[in-house]
Amino acid sequence: MSATTSGSGSAPCRFAHYFIICGIDNETGLEPDALAALYQWLEADRQGKDPAAVAAGENFDQSPLKRTFKSKVLAHYPENIECNPFDQDAVNMLCMPKGLSFRTQRDSRAPQYHSFIITREDGSRTYGFVHTFYEEVTSPQICSAMQALHQMHQAEHNTSAHNCPSSSSSSSSSSSSMDSLASSLEDVESPSSSHGNRRSCGCSREGYDSLRDTLYVSKAACLITPMPFMHACKRFLSQLHHAVTSNQPPPLPLESYIYNILFEVPLPPPGRSLKFHGVYEPILCQRPGVGELPLADFPLGEAFRLLGVENLVQLFTCVLLEMQILLYSQDYQRLMVVAEGITTLLFPFQWQHVYVPILPASLLHFLDAPVPYLMGLQSKEGTDRSKLELPQEANLCFVDIDNHCIELPEDFPQFPNKTEFIQELSEVLLSFGLSPDGGNTSPAPPATTQTSTLETELKSTSLSELDDDRRNGNLGGEALDVLELLQGNPTLERLQALAKRTGVKVARLEALVAGQKAIGEEGVGGRSPAEEEELRNAKLNVQLREVFAARFATMFADYESFVIQNSPDLESWLTNREQMHNFDKASFLSDQPEPYLPFLSHFIETQMFATFIDNKIISQWEEKETLLRVFDGRIEKARLYNVRAPSLRSSIYQKCTFLKESAQAIEQRLKKIDHTAIHPHLLNMKIGQGKYQQGFFPKLQADVLASGPTSNKWSSRTCSTQRRVDRHRPQNEHFVLDNDLKEKYMQEARNLGKNLRQPKLSDLSPAVIAQTNWKFVEGLLKECKMKTKRMLVEKMGREAVELGHGEANITGLEENTLIASLCDLLERIWSHGLQVKQGKSALWSHLLHYQAREEKNELQTESPVPNVQEKRKPESSIGLPALRVSVIQDMRHIQSMGEIKTDVGRARAWIRLSLEKKLLSQHLKQLLSNQTLTKKLYKRYAFLRCEEEKEQFLFHLLSLNAVDYFCFTCVFTTIMIPYRAVIIPIKKLSNAMTTSNPWLCVSGELGDSGVRQITKNVLEMTFDSAFRPHTHFSIAFKCQNLGKLTTVQLGHDNSGLLAKWLVDCVMVRNEISGHTYKFPCGRWLGKGVDDGSLERVLIGELVVPCNDDDGGRTPPLQRSPSQIRRISITSLTARGNKPTTVQIQESIGEAVNNIIKHFHKPEKERGSLTVLMCGEGGLVWALEQFFYHGFRTARLFQKNVFLWDFYERAVAFMVNADYIGDIQETPEPLSLTCESLCRYVNAINNMPRSIGKDGKFQLLVCLGARDRLLPQWLPLLAECPVITRMYEENALLREKLTVSSLVAVLQTLHDFHITLETSLTKGFEL
Repeated sequence: MSATTSGSGSAPCRFAHYFIICGIDNETGLEPDALAALYQWLEADRQGKDPAAVAAGENFDQSPLKRTFKSKVLAHYPENIECNPFDQDAVNMLCMPKGLSFRTQRDSRAPQYHSFIITREDGSRTYGFVHTFYEEVTSPQICSAMQALHQMHQAEHNTSAHNCPSSSSSSSSSSSSMDSLASSLEDVESPSSSHGNRRSCGCSREGYDSLRDTLYVSKAACLITPMPFMHACKRFLSQLHHAVTSNQPPPLPLESYIYNILFEVPLPPPGRSLKFHGVYEPILCQRPGVGELPLADFPLGEAFRLLGVENLVQLFTCVLLEMQILLYSQDYQRLMVVAEGITTLLFPFQWQHVYVPILPASLLHFLDAPVPYLMGLQSKEGTDRSKLELPQEANLCFVDIDNHCIELPEDFPQFPNKTEFIQELSEVLLSFGLSPDGGNTSPAPPATTQTSTLETELKSTSLSELDDDRRNGNLGGEALDVLELLQGNPTLERLQALAKRTGVKVARLEALVAGQKAIGEEGVGGRSPAEEEELRNAKLNVQLREVFAARFATMFADYESFVIQNSPDLESWLTNREQMHNFDKASFLSDQPEPYLPFLSHFIETQMFATFIDNKIISQWEEKETLLRVFDGRIEKARLYNVRAPSLRSSIYQKCTFLKESAQAIEQRLKKIDHTAIHPHLLNMKIGQGKYQQGFFPKLQADVLASGPTSNKWSSRTCSTQRRVDRHRPQNEHFVLDNDLKEKYMQEARNLGKNLRQPKLSDLSPAVIAQTNWKFVEGLLKECKMKTKRMLVEKMGREAVELGHGEANITGLEENTLIASLCDLLERIWSHGLQVKQGKSALWSHLLHYQAREEKNELQTESPVPNVQEKRKPESSIGLPALRVSVIQDMRHIQSMGEIKTDVGRARAWIRLSLEKKLLSQHLKQLLSNQTLTKKLYKRYAFLRCEEEKEQFLFHLLSLNAVDYFCFTCVFTTIMIPYRAVIIPIKKLSNAMTTSNPWLCVSGELGDSGVRQITKNVLEMTFDSAFRPHTHFSIAFKCQNLGKLTTVQLGHDNSGLLAKWLVDCVMVRNEISGHTYKFPCGRWLGKGVDDGSLERVLIGELVVPCNDDDGGRTPPLQRSPSQIRRISITSLTARGNKPTTVQIQESIGEAVNNIIKHFHKPEKERGSLTVLMCGEGGLVWALEQFFYHGFRTARLFQKNVFLWDFYERAVAFMVNADYIGDIQETPEPLSLTCESLCRYVNAINNMPRSIGKDGKFQLLVCLGARDRLLPQWLPLLAECPVITRMYEENALLREKLTVSSLVAVLQTLHDFHITLETSLTKGFEL
């Protein structure tokens, strides 16, 4: 134990932690891979059988040469390290992800190289680098077992061919999605399968005969390192393998090189480079400095070559938005290169979810995880993508690396400045001779070519040139003896001098001396081609990463201004983390350029952004996290060079300025080596063990590799540093939390919104799989609770704010982002534990199954009445028939929408529609009430079959009924929607009838319906709950989505005897969403009655059902300002409810203020300006009150006088010759104002429309506000002599001070461009 401890004391600063050999255990022989047993258990569970009762039989359908067998860790050194405990199962699984594979002399046996990563639950990572090669099988027992397996396979094949010649290719149609995935991947890639179209049919050419064939089995050598020094490890392992296969034994025993890299090679310090020695040649590596981007040694150029710039940027965006990412390739190393490359580019953010770049075959069930993940799956040669059935694809980004293509999720926001960004990346790639398109330049040579090239290089390199070192005596065999003999021996030196004088050449001696000189000049002279390639890759890597980092530095240059830091200490922050808002998202978004918003609104909701902000807040009490420190330093540096105004909202693309500087830093480090590690040397080994045998990796002496040296320079230096840290720690202990408590709080805080970070590779028992799925269920429920709570808080908070800055936030954008996030969550819940995958959307597939069953039941019962499960929404108003409410009905609405082409799109539209109708929880409860269907579709561990969690989930969704959403109406703007309109006359039958031809035109935020004729004298009669009869006119029509309804134009042509029509109101309902709008009227339409109007423009209000089952709701958005039934203006003075002077002035101020706030919102969030202009509390309404104050309206034995009468008389007076002459003597602006008022009034009077006197006044106010003329007209009207005959002396219009203040208020509208609806201005021409 003491040896192990001493060997691991300085482990954190060692280059490598473990050296491992994996392969076949000759003692246990051939064992089937755990994959078969695991899938038998899953299949039995799916079919409802007892998994324990299923016999683990052999699979003889497949050739044994194509089957996988269980590999084992044959040896690992050292035994264990405290800071990085050895996980044998995980390492074995990732070193040989598909187990052992066998070959014969006919097959290709080229070595393969791949890397892997182990991410622990706390997020820390270690890297593995694996060199897989083939060794001849020498065990007679294994050869015999393989022979027997082949004979059994051949017999099985002959039997099945005799019984069923046509094969049973379609027998697995009912298999689960995971099983079908397994079947498509179970065949081990065999090079022999590429020769023609031969199948594993047991024919002699592909079979195995122990007398005729030589059998080979795979073996892997692996290094585990704390940092990703990929190139250095690859070169070390390649040299090690070459030493095994070479004709000559290596200069030193292999133990010397392995001991050296495990215990004597340190990690390079930050900002320094290091040289250490492999078997044949030196190896260089370097580490970035403190202010540079962190180490990333995987070749980004290769990732860009495999995918192309555009595809990689799209993949990068998907990763940033934390979607599910599945990489797909035949080559394990390609999976690692793309996965590590893409996560490296996330700086300063970090991937927070499941990260398995190489998914072992026995972990395929993990693709069922209903969480964001980034996984890599090995494909079988020739596998068709269409046959690869994945458990869920609604939010999946599928990356087919080998075919250079990518499948993106729907509703995918683009990365800001994507075109310019791709252009800059392309320029960097072109400067290194790479094509931005990828896939078609410098294809990777086959492994055989790579190996032969390496062998040629190594053979052509003199051993003495690379390894001779007098200090350590690192010379092999005779070379060591010769040099020792020559050095310091006077006799031989004299003989050498004599040989030179006589012209005799001692070639071997000169070669040794030349080698010594070469070593001395090595640090100064040129680099080898391999080193040049590494330098080129390193420079390309850092320049590409700098471009990505610069984008984030630009987008988040002012992020600190929006971080909310309101906790006095770390403990209180950690304790209350879940309840806190740490980032002012609304203000941050309002400060961003418009093109950035679709992406940023999604990104700031991700876990990686939340963790980044958490780290920023924690940094005020603790040392900054590394990535955060580097990023903040870059922002500070950018501010020094380019002072950015906080209010600047520019989307102009800024190129990266650090490219040359960052590349030079790397080149400097590799040109001048800062540190050289101790050279490999002879160890104190037992003689006779580990004898060299060409082609076979020797059994290493474990005792010499169990522990390292007791002390050396770098370990003692590190230990002294650690002691200094320990000495200072007691002084600071009273400032910080107890470490265990802090770690607990930190993990809880950072795991918010995350379900499970990593799969556990060590144990794959059914119990562990069940426990993992239970964690998923708990995580999904917690996520649902958080999302619904966030949606409620955001929505209710917005509706509660009536004044102040909060009104101007980007609420609609956030709302749409949150709803899209809810759609994603529901898809993940419905994908969890799925038995049979059909289509890309699990939710829509479930709905279709439900629909098929319900429609079948309806046909069987042959009942014309609606299904018992259907409900009818209570009548929200007189005259409108009740709407049918059912899951099926809403599905049919979605299915009839030709604009939606995919199942994922249909599912999301159905969710949005159900949410808008406040039926989401009710619909899903109805869907899940069919337990027979749910059991058929889902496994026992699925979320939807956990009763208690399912009930809580539905309850959380039910809470969303407290707020109003228009998430369907406002998103699907181009679809055709059926509407029903009902005109309700005043109750007296004589007033209800009309002989004229009525018509209406419905307008909304997205357009209008056009004029719709109503069949005259076709009265419908309905009865209310008290059985009172009501008559009305009804019309149904279909048109493109109008959005939220704003106005209705109602009129008739004044024909016939009964041409006068007294209308109470108009009701219009969206037949899909069920939203009903009321347009109050209460006025006559007809000549010679009321104000003589034949048409009226009515302003709408959204009707809130008062007897809805779902309980209380907040007031709808459309009612701000509230739009109650308009009172006839002529009745204002008759009812004795005249507003006071103060009330009138306040109402005008509030109306103007509402219009100003309307324009300060983002354009997409403004809603209807018509309501603010013409609705209750609007500008027209407020100015009517102003003009009616002191107005002499009623005359004895005369008709009522309207405001429009005053305007007409004022204009008539103005056009009188004497008055115009007086005006011409006044300043020119007043003359022009007079002329403009006359033109507008005359143009309104000359309109072909009969909109009545009140309608004309409304139009004049709207036009005056639009054309910025109202403040000029008011003083003119106040000074007109007509005012004395038509207004009392105390009228507000006759008070100069009041008129002046009103002019000042109205002038504030001049800063805005007011656009009027067509329904208001139709027919008006100047």
